[in-house]
Amino acid sequence: MKRFHVQPGAPDLAASIRFYPDRFGMAPSVRKPDYAKGMLEDPRFNFAISRRGAGRTGPDYLGLQAESADKLAGMRERFTAADCAGVVDENDVACRCARSDKHWVRDPQGIAREALHSLGSVPFHAEGHAPTEAASACGTTVVPGAKAPCG
Repeated sequence: MKRFHVQPGAPDLAASIRFYPDRFGMAPSVRKPDYAKGMLEDPRFNFAISRRGAGRTGPDYLGLQAESADKLAGMRERFTAADCAGVVDENDVACRCARSDKHWVRDPQGIAREALHSLGSVPFHAEGHAPTEAASACGTTVVPGAKAPCG
């Protein structure tokens, strides 16, 4: 099974953290200084909010979490088949609160799209720990190395 991931930008993170639990019937399971995430089971999706993305509101990035490496490989094949120039691959990267294998593209609207398979958690939030290009871009509208949008 896959899990959809949506992350809108939230310049006032505290207000959003107060707002969304009532909408989804759950409090965030992960909270960081600039990020919060909950994993809903019905419907099955990750919902995160972030002050990243240059302070804009609205979708920051959209992702789909695969339950296995094989399913992730299939997602990458679909990115390539959709004429996504510059699919960016990241392996075993620490981002936010998890370690994952990932593939990134931009859709025709310029929104970052991520396919990921989580490998485990990390004890720190990638931000503030000498981030690499990939770690500084995770969960933002920056797709490291991406050349052009899909389409």
